[in-house]
Amino acid sequence: MDHVEKLISDVKLSSVVPGRITGDDKLQHEFTNMDLIMKLHYIKALYFFKNDAVEGLHIHDLKLPMFNLLELYYPTSGRIRRCDDGDGGGGRPFIKCNDGGVRIVEAKCKNKTIDEWLAMNDNDHDEELVYDQLLGPELGFSPLVFIQFTWFKCGGMSIGLSWAHILGDSFSASNFLNMWAKIMVGQLISPQFLHKSTNTNKLINNNPILLSIVGKLPFSLKRVDPVGDHWKITDTIKMQSHSFHITQKQLNQLISKVCGTYKVKPFDVICATMWKMLAKVRGEYSSEPAIVTIIRGDDNETTEVMSSNNQVIISIVEADDVKVSEADTSELTELIAEKTVDETRVVEELMEKENGIPDFIVYGANLTFVNLEEAKIYDLELRGKQPIFASYNISGVGDEGVILVLPRLEGGRIVNLVLPQKQIEGLKNKMREELGVF
Repeated sequence: MDHVEKLISDVKLSSVVPGRITGDDKLQHEFTNMDLIMKLHYIKALYFFKNDAVEGLHIHDLKLPMFNLLELYYPTSGRIRRCDDGDGGGGRPFIKCNDGGVRIVEAKCKNKTIDEWLAMNDNDHDEELVYDQLLGPELGFSPLVFIQFTWFKCGGMSIGLSWAHILGDSFSASNFLNMWAKIMVGQLISPQFLHKSTNTNKLINNNPILLSIVGKLPFSLKRVDPVGDHWKITDTIKMQSHSFHITQKQLNQLISKVCGTYKVKPFDVICATMWKMLAKVRGEYSSEPAIVTIIRGDDNETTEVMSSNNQVIISIVEADDVKVSEADTSELTELIAEKTVDETRVVEELMEKENGIPDFIVYGANLTFVNLEEAKIYDLELRGKQPIFASYNISGVGDEGVILVLPRLEGGRIVNLVLPQKQIEGLKNKMREELGVF
């Protein structure tokens, strides 16, 4: 970002706290093992609204519903502490629900309209609209959530959410903002609506395994050097973000080309297509990715929870006897649809075994595909108006990269990726040549 000319100005920071003091019975929020697996990752959400949705709204109007919101989502206002394990207090992290508040960022873009901004399709500039958040090195003073409101010269506004993944997954982050919008229009939400489950992932509850079988690191994880209280990964290579917009017509053509009339999920076809393309790009200078990670939300898990990573399903797909760059895309699609190996239980048991202390990465440990097709990101409405564009991404990504597949308002899909910089141009060329996607 240092080399990119800044397009926003007049940045102001403030805080919002719960409308009432969090009770003594809620002073400590314990992280699940799945939460702790995600502690080095951050979710970035970005929404754009035209001026007819936000005209006349002031920062007071946007902050006011947050007092009630944070009563419901009280852990988001807390600060991270560690259990005192007798060795300098460097034990298992938890949230002290001390009503420290979420951080509010106000900014202006005086030289661009929203349409002009979106036409740039520039992820470097998009990062200006979502506050750059890292937890630590003083965890006790680090907000877990930042919400940035940026006004454009056309009168439109963007909302940027920076959400510590340890709080919950992308579905949880989306629900958090959707709830804020519901409260803004006067919907009364009972605290019982948001019941925080303290159970571990239900896959473990239904089919427990012995800790003794966790003998080696799951393929879907990468152990990193201890980060202490500064929760960031060390970049060993330059990573870059990019977005592809696949129209419904292009998606239909891709599915027909790959699988004919055979019924398949768009996510599986997109993943297979990009897996093969990246194998070709990487094969020019390195080994192709033979194992990929698939991250999905559990469709059967209730979404009416405060926030959680417990519904996350982490699987791997291995191309054992297939050279990915030469394989038929339909064959890779079948592998993703039918041959995934669920590592969720083993991942969670590993963290339990080590008491939540070690540091791992999930996104980018392998080339990682994230299924957000069912995320209700367009349910966030202001004055009954949907955003004209909404997008999610991940920061704190390992060297193998991450690719997220999201819904597109007009049909089709948005594909957001964070990859090593030298892979981006090659992938863009192949997407343009083979799919006509820019």
